[in-house]
Amino acid sequence: MDFDFSDDQVQLGDAVRKWVDKAYTFERRRAIEKAGGFERAAWNEMAELGLCGLYIAEAEGGLGMGPVEGMVVMEELGRGMVLEPLVHSLIAGGVLSGYADAATKAAWLPGIASGEKLVVLAHQERAARYKLDLCEAKATQAPGGYVLNATKNVVPVGDLADAFIVPAKINSQLGLFLVERQSAGVSTRGYGTQDGSRAADVVLKNAPATLITASGLTALEHAVDIGIAATCAEAVGVMDKTLAITAEYLNTRKQFGVPIASFQALRHRVADMKMQLELARSMSYYASLKVNAPTSERRAALARAKYQLGQSMRFVGQQAVQLHGGIGVTDEYIVSHYFRKLTQLEMTFGDSLHHLGEVSARMQDAAGVFV
Repeated sequence: MDFDFSDDQVQLGDAVRKWVDKAYTFERRRAIEKAGGFERAAWNEMAELGLCGLYIAEAEGGLGMGPVEGMVVMEELGRGMVLEPLVHSLIAGGVLSGYADAATKAAWLPGIASGEKLVVLAHQERAARYKLDLCEAKATQAPGGYVLNATKNVVPVGDLADAFIVPAKINSQLGLFLVERQSAGVSTRGYGTQDGSRAADVVLKNAPATLITASGLTALEHAVDIGIAATCAEAVGVMDKTLAITAEYLNTRKQFGVPIASFQALRHRVADMKMQLELARSMSYYASLKVNAPTSERRAALARAKYQLGQSMRFVGQQAVQLHGGIGVTDEYIVSHYFRKLTQLEMTFGDSLHHLGEVSARMQDAAGVFV
């Protein structure tokens, strides 16, 4: 099997890497974090590169690309720890393109692709514990559509987004809805998160909503799997940069008159970090290649990938901090921010323990052998 990227994919990755290196420096990121964790100007710059429309058809103003291109982009954004939640534009583009009616697509997809409309997935509830079929949000049919009553937690940039994709129960069936933030009955409470980005709790009280699909669980699972694949790719970028920073530090820091990179025990630990990074990279490729597979195959593959990525993120982050010593946990030094990012990514769209349970539940006749 050929795992080489096409010329177009290489050029896309190079363009994003150049933007991250030149325009999204660590100093700018620190300023964005202190200002609240999201900058519309940075979002618009990403949109100008076409990133917001990766999964949106050209006829709707997007680039009409697929999961591999999304993986390439998210790796590069991970290297810069970009705070703006591009993963949610990928989710919104994929879900609306695949499940919404023509009117909803026409109303939202061009704006998402251009960056004018920021739409995020608002699915987490306190009691759900990452289980997608557990939902207390209620949808009631009303003149002209539906109204929703719900509380959704840890919604990325929830107090600044233009709209939310919200799962809610229609009687006993789960539906997926689009809710505009400026609508009556919508209130938000924003706060900073561990990695410096921004989230919010979103409360809906008889908020008007547009039905995306009545097959809500199917669409929600697909949305989360798009998010998992993108998160895996982002984590590979974060780990790649974390390892590079650590190696540079070991080659610079001297003890007993020699660089500590010459110490065999430390070299072995760096080799173990590299091995975990490459395990994660291969599983990220696997996840991206399975994003559009049949549901049961896709769900199993994405759970396997997220579990391995969780293990790798934890190992690489912890080793990086330990190899740096005390400076590794100081806010002034960059590697502590990469460690915080990895810690948060490990819990995004389900932590390692949750996905270990998902992998176990899907083993069936294979008895643990991935087929």
